[in-house]
Amino acid sequence: MSSAETAVTVAVIATEPLVALGAAACLRAYPGIALVPPDSLDRAAVVLVIDGQVSEKTLSVMKHAAEQAPDREMRFVLVCDGIREPQLLRTLGWGMVSVLPRQDADYGQIARALVNARDGRLELPPDAGGWLEERIRSVQRDVLAPHGLTTAGLYTREVEVLRLLAEGIDTLEIAQQLSYSERTVRNIIHGMLTRMKLRNRVHAVAYALRNGVI
Repeated sequence: MSSAETAVTVAVIATEPLVALGAAACLRAYPGIALVPPDSLDRAAVVLVIDGQVSEKTLSVMKHAAEQAPDREMRFVLVCDGIREPQLLRTLGWGMVSVLPRQDADYGQIARALVNARDGRLELPPDAGGWLEERIRSVQRDVLAPHGLTTAGLYTREVEVLRLLAEGIDTLEIAQQLSYSERTVRNIIHGMLTRMKLRNRVHAVAYALRNGVI
């Protein structure tokens, strides 16, 4: 981290006060970090939380910290010995962006994670990807699909049209393949562009590709 970069303001919280003091003392050696007192959370861009096994007390501390900045998203780096799936999902809702193993992480790694958290870069446990994929599938299956929606906010018939647009098929042929009228296809495309604030058909296809729906 270059000293020329804007320092990230960090508050350090731990369930053991001496751990918090020690962490703060170590982080002062890093020029990219500007520490703020834990009672001034409204001044922190990122909150570093250090604990052993994540418990309800840990979660309560994070929830309370998130509530100190109601007008913006607080971002958290959690250093712990382990976190379970339900706990991870709860903390993501409060702004947690990184989870580091307490036994393996040194303060150089923690400092980098704090800067990355300020910039919105995720650093999650290896198991987290599978947990989140399963939760997304569950939401798609049980909540969105019954209403004809996808996780990207597109209706299933819009995805069908976009898939054919991506193959270079024109409106008339799309209508024939999907057994719609050409006017219906045009209305589907127009409604999608307007609702999702997309510029044109190419932009819509790119949006669908980025979100993995086609």
